[in-house]
Amino acid sequence: MGRSGLRVSELGLGTMTWGRDTDEIDAAEQLRDFVDAGGSFVDTAATYGDGDAERLIGSLLAGKVRRDELVLCTKGGVRGGPAGAQVDASRGGLLADLDSSLERLGTDHVDLYLVACPDPATPLEETVSALRQAVTSGRARYVGLANHPAWAAARAATLLQGASCDGVGLTGLELEYSLLQRGVERDVVPAASTLGLGLLAWSPLGRGVLTGKYRRSLPADSRAASPHLAAFVDPYLDDVSSAVVEAVATAAEGLGRAPLEVALAWLLARDTLACAVVGARTPAQLRTSLAAVDLALPAEVHAALDDVSAPEVGYPERW
Repeated sequence: MGRSGLRVSELGLGTMTWGRDTDEIDAAEQLRDFVDAGGSFVDTAATYGDGDAERLIGSLLAGKVRRDELVLCTKGGVRGGPAGAQVDASRGGLLADLDSSLERLGTDHVDLYLVACPDPATPLEETVSALRQAVTSGRARYVGLANHPAWAAARAATLLQGASCDGVGLTGLELEYSLLQRGVERDVVPAASTLGLGLLAWSPLGRGVLTGKYRRSLPADSRAASPHLAAFVDPYLDDVSSAVVEAVATAAEGLGRAPLEVALAWLLARDTLACAVVGARTPAQLRTSLAAVDLALPAEVHAALDDVSAPEVGYPERW
């Protein structure tokens, strides 16, 4: 992870559907397959399944897999309530979320603790002080930010570095990154590279669209047909995304591989990426993703995908 000593697997296991769409039997099989394939990084959050994802992981740690086989990452700073999700990256909110996550996970520490999203109502200085306390108290080994812009990452890194000499620093950034969402390349990727931060990509398959499953129809068992995930997938069911998906499908056909393998291989080849977090509903879906790590795209294929998915970049990123 960047210039830190934290080691993560090239692919991470996302657990957003665990405890809701993925039951304990399938979750256990996923985790065992993942570890057997050399995976270590498991990504969760306090809000996934209203805490059920963390509870499920905790139950698996009690007998299915050893704690030291995993690099556990969770996120805090967002909590549910009668009025819907509420952002709270205050010191009290973040540390309370972390304590609750540790209880659900059945462990005394997480390897990486991330602030889930920006909180405009809380000064960044206070948020950073909570991250420092998470590390110095032993509840987290490393800390970082998720879904934050580059300026916030730079400011947080500066605050952590300048506050004391205890060695606590910002380690990683987790953001959406795929062939369908390359916005991070405008300023987050250069910032991460300059600051020595590891970059984690969530939804590396474009919220499932890069699998090609939506090219001809809307499968009844897909996320896009799910009442709680349809709005999550819908932004990538447009004509611009369709052109990228067709390019991926064409490349996959020529290489004799699955479209998702091509999409993952493109992302895994990015220099600044530490880990791509794949979320699979079933063990079969996960096994297909795991097969992508041995695929190196020919240079001409990589360049063609770069071209068809290139993000618009203007002032001031390009001068």
